This record gives sequence, structure tokens and C-alpha cells, in this order.
Amino acid sequence: MTRLHQLSRQEDLRAIVALLLLWLLFFWRLFTPIAADQASLKQGDFSGQFVAFGAYQYERLTRGEIPLWNPYNNGGLPFIADTQAAVFYPPRWVTIALSHLAGGWTYNALQMEMTAHVLVFTLLMYTFIRRLTLGNRLSHLAGLTAAAVIGYGGYVTGYPPLQLAVLEAATWLPLTLLGILEATRQRALTHRFIALAGFALGLSWLAGHPQTSWFASYLAAAYLAYRCHLGKLGWRALLRGLLIFAMVALGATAVTLFPGIEYLTHTSRESLGFVAKGNGFPFRDIAQVVFPGSVSQWSPLYVGIPALFLVAVAVARRQGESRFWLVVALAAAAHSLGENSAFYHASYNLIPGLRFFRGQERAALLVAMSLAILAGLGIAAAAAWPNSAHRQRALRYWRRFCALMILVALGLFVAWAHNAAAWSNLFEIASRSALVAAASYAVLRHFLRAPQGWRPQLALIALIAFELISVNIDHPANYDSIPASEQLPLAPPPLIQAVLGDQDSGPFRVDGFRGLRDNFGSLYGIMDMRGISPLFLKGPQSIIYRDYVDNPLAWELFSVKYIFSGSQSLSIPSGVIERGFDKDGAVYLHQLEDPRPFAILYYEAALVDSDDWALQLMEDARFDEREKIILQQPPTLELPDAAVAGAVAVNSFAPEVITLDIDTAENAILSLSMPHYPGWEARLNGFSVPIVRAYAGLIAVEIPAGEHSLSLEFAPRSYAIGALVSLITWFGLALLAIQAVWRRAAP
Repeated sequence: MTRLHQLSRQEDLRAIVALLLLWLLFFWRLFTPIAADQASLKQGDFSGQFVAFGAYQYERLTRGEIPLWNPYNNGGLPFIADTQAAVFYPPRWVTIALSHLAGGWTYNALQMEMTAHVLVFTLLMYTFIRRLTLGNRLSHLAGLTAAAVIGYGGYVTGYPPLQLAVLEAATWLPLTLLGILEATRQRALTHRFIALAGFALGLSWLAGHPQTSWFASYLAAAYLAYRCHLGKLGWRALLRGLLIFAMVALGATAVTLFPGIEYLTHTSRESLGFVAKGNGFPFRDIAQVVFPGSVSQWSPLYVGIPALFLVAVAVARRQGESRFWLVVALAAAAHSLGENSAFYHASYNLIPGLRFFRGQERAALLVAMSLAILAGLGIAAAAAWPNSAHRQRALRYWRRFCALMILVALGLFVAWAHNAAAWSNLFEIASRSALVAAASYAVLRHFLRAPQGWRPQLALIALIAFELISVNIDHPANYDSIPASEQLPLAPPPLIQAVLGDQDSGPFRVDGFRGLRDNFGSLYGIMDMRGISPLFLKGPQSIIYRDYVDNPLAWELFSVKYIFSGSQSLSIPSGVIERGFDKDGAVYLHQLEDPRPFAILYYEAALVDSDDWALQLMEDARFDEREKIILQQPPTLELPDAAVAGAVAVNSFAPEVITLDIDTAENAILSLSMPHYPGWEARLNGFSVPIVRAYAGLIAVEIPAGEHSLSLEFAPRSYAIGALVSLITWFGLALLAIQAVWRRAAP
């Protein structure tokens, strides 16, 4: 091994240690064993969505079961198809395995998964920039700078830790870019690295935030095209690379992607239009590029003031791929404004897939990534800056920028002196930014004079890290100063225990609008007709949210027996059996006097031709849901002229398999309080029978006269096909990895 390689490895080791220390510093309050010093992620989507769904995932996987269906939220949903459930995301399986070894699922387990992804994100970013600037004398510093900027800038430390799927989907973008970079270094496309890029993108899609992965997919395709153009590889190489890349990514994630696409077509999200999807940053949010926290609680466009100088250097010096990343940053920034700019109005109609997503401000990922990469390229440019006059010119511009920042701070000081209450926060933010700008001028001036010296390098990276961590650590919108064990009771509270104690009356649901909330039905094993998963089946949602609070129709059709309410009385007969409290005050647990059974026989049907008609009919006060079932196709069995006695018993109830015994003297229609969804199969006495749609979104089965055994099983074809495709893909990738290792080990 040459001395040059030894030095390179030492530099890499020092950079990795530095990133590890920054990570430990930033999250030290999540790691410390001292309870009085501990912090934890706030409740909200992190607890209500990800911890709750993770608990359900944990219970099923540790029993050796694949969670295809979840009966505990949204009246029932295809869990495998809910993208944010991330059922087959490999790091989640690691978290579950470690939790199982440690004794059970905890709030902190998912916190640790979050922190691990931030560390992995920075390490992958370092590796990508290190390889991108290979041969440059400051390559290691460029990688360390870009990693610190992306890892501890405003984007990653903003809402992604709470919206865990966003963070985890974004984590694999540097690895995707690295695979493309390595695949296009030679005169011919290197297929194994294209496969690596596809695998990394597949991990992103498995992580469970399709919008983030969609952004990553478009960026990766554009980067591959750019690299092929740069290397003069030709359009055939580009098409071949795109094909391999897409096939690997698709194959790796097919096990959840295929069910997810099927699910999306049946959800209410599919019918949203431009107005619902066009929200983005207001123009004033651009001010947070230099004044973080001045407009909103999070500042995802903020990458730090010293980094902005390095970005400018990279662009001015046209360092490496700077023009490509500048275009990406500008396009993503324009897109992040949503309907506030003409860019989105055009892209909405031109770019495939854009119509599926809300929240265009999430394009801030591409802005943050591009600026972090440009900051790294700026370091590389500084190492090869031959003309001292150019350096002086750059510093002169930076002095003017510092002067402008100081003037803004002074202006806000005057405003603060006249009205401290109104201007205190902005004055503090502007003062901090002005001080950082002045400090960065001093450090950058020292660095540009001797970029190879370890002291100016240390001073520069210390300033970048100090600023970003000071601004973003312990963000009050993200963290509470309490241990994770105090955030959320994983053992059922008394109100929940009162419901869990009812185990003998057969399946039933609750309305957890108060007291239960969020997706905590999945956490405690109570079937809730509500939930906060962003994907909700259109039919059930139209019934459940027909009236947001007091909804007797939904209580009837979804077999609700218990209602958590803030009111002491309901619009239908019930009795209060327990009283408790939640964050909004007193909660009363009502038990309905005459809840509808989970399964019930009907001998008369009303026919409609659409869900809308069915909903209109159900809203008619004269319609009795206990007397007549609403179908969207005529029954094949002849129903009797009058109702007769019949009996239904639910023998067993599991998430994917339900068995019932039925005894009826006449032909009947069996109505089940289950969402009508592709993949459910019915067998009557062992023979397959069709499932029909009732009540604009529930399951019904025709039952001939006599005694019968009925079973329903959830076995979606989309999952079976996707699982086969993913199995083949992952097996092929494993063989490719073994082959690569074998070649490297060969003499």
C-alpha cells in the first residue's frame, strides 16, 4: 500500500469519526442515560402513525406472520399496501428484531431508528462527494462539509424526524447517486453499479414515502442522463442504464409497490384535484435561506451561511458538476412553491406522477441535497483556486453580504427598541445570522489563504457544524424535554382496558375520536373505525366522515359498540360506563344499547347503481339499515317476501381469516362490517363464492337456505405477484453482490 493510500484512508477515518461525533452531539439527549437530561420526539404523526403501526408490525412479524390486513384502523385497511406502514423495509425489520431481543416494542426503538438514518445519510453523502471529488486535494473535507450540511441543515432536522417515512426515503438518495456516478466513470456503462443505484432507490420506495422517492427517481434519471452526456456514452447506454435501473428498483420494491398502486386507486386521495395538491412554500419562506425560523417553525431551505459562500464559489468556478446541481436546486426551489409559482402550474400538467402528491414543499429535499453537494464542490474549487485576485474578489462580495446582514440586524434593532414584543424574535434571528456571516468571513479568509492547512480546515468545518447544530438542535417543534418512556403509554390506559375487557361478545368496533385517537387502535389491539393514515378507502371514508363527530350511520354499518366522546350524551341510546381525560379534557366512554352485530342476515335488498346513490339512500331518514341491505348488483338468489329467522356466529376472527357458521331457513344476504376491497375471497362450505359490494363500500355474500360454514380470507394477487418479483430481484442482487466480492478477492 502506497503512502498516498495510507494518508487517504487516515483522512477518511478521521472524517467518519468526525461525523460520528457530530451525530452523538446532536442527539445526545436521546442517548443519555440520565433521565433529567433526556429528550424525546414529540407526539403527533411520529407516535400516532409510525409508533402505532410499528407496534402492529412488531406483533405480527414476531409471531412469524406477514401483516397483509390491519383491522384496527380506518374500519380495516390493506396494511401491506399502506406505503407508510413500510412492511418490508429492511431497517424496520432490524429495529423489530432488536426490540424483540430487548424485550418488546418501545417508543424509543423508533427514535433510535430515526437517529440511525441520520447517521447513515451523512455517511452516504460523505462517500458520494468523496468519490465525486476524487483526486482533489480537499476531497475529504468536501465530503465532510456536504455530509454535515445535509445531515444537520434545516431539511433533515426539520419535520422529517417526525414524518419518519420522509427521512427514511430520503436517506438512500446519496447511495443512488453514488451508484450512477460509479457506473458512468468508464467508457462503457458499468451494469453492477447501475444495479446498486436501482437497489438504493428500491430501499427508498420500501421506506414508505412515495412522494420523496418519486422526487429521488426523477433526480436519479436526470443525473444518469447528465453523466452519460458528460462521458459521451451515447443514448443507447442511457436507455440501457435507465432500463436496468428501473427494473432493479421496481423489482426490489414490487412486494409493496404493486399492492400500494392497487390501494391508491381505491382511496379518496385519487380523486383530489389541483387545489388540494398545489400547496407549497409561500414566497416569504425564501427568507429562511439566511434567516432560519423567521417565517415558520421549520426552515427546510436552510443549509447554513458559510455553506452559501461555498455554493457561490462552486458556481462561480464552474467546479465539476456545479451547473447541473445549480439547475436542480433552482428547479426544485421553484417547484417547492407549489401553486404560488407558474412553474408548478406547468409541471402539474407535464410531469407524469405529479398529480398523485400533495405538499409540494417536500421538494425542499432536492434543494437541500443540491446545495449540500455544491458546498462540497465549493471546497474542492477552493483547493485549486490559482488566482489570488479572484479570491480577493470573492471575499469582497462576501464582505458586502456581511454588511447587508449587519444592516438588516441594525434595522430590526431599531424596530425592537420601539416595540420589543413584536420584533424580538426577528431581531434575535437576524443578529445571529449577521454574527455567523461575520465569523464565516474571518474563517473563510483564513481558509482561502491556506486551504491545505489543518487549522483553517478544522476552523471551517467547526464553524459549519457549530452553526447548524446551534440553530437546529433540540428544536422545540420536534422535541419534548421528557424521556421517551413518558411520551406514550404502551400499556393500555384505564379507558382502553374497559373496552379490552369485553372479549366474549364477538368482533366489534369503537369510535376513537376522543380518548383513543390517531392510529392507537393498532397499538392497543382495538378495532377503531377511525385512523390518521393518509390513505383511506373512498367508500368507508364517505360513511365514517359523513358526520365528523356524531355519526349513527357509521356506528351502525361498522358495528360500533363503544364510543369515546367528549359529550355525556349521544344521539342514540347509550350509557356511560367509564370516564377519563385526554389532552382536550374529559372523555366519556359510551356503550351503545343496541349495537349492530358484526355479521347480520338480510332478506330484502334495495338496488342502486353507484356509491353516491347508496349514500343518498342511507341519508334518507325513512331508510332502516336493519331491515334492508343496499346492493349495487341484483342478487342471483331469489329472496323471500318477508324476513325470517336466521342465525350467524363468528367462530374465529383473525386479521386475514374470518370463519362463520350460518343457519337460515330462506335465501339471504350476509352483510359484514368489513370494507369491500380486492383480495378478499369467500368460501361457502369450501367452494368459492362471489363477494358483492353493499352500502357503498362494505362486504356482502349471498347465502342459500340451510346450514353453512363461511370463510373469508385476504390473499391479494397484487401481493403474491409483487412478492414473487421482489424475491427474484433480491436473489439476483445477492448473486451479483457475491460475484463482485469474489472478483475483488481473486488474486
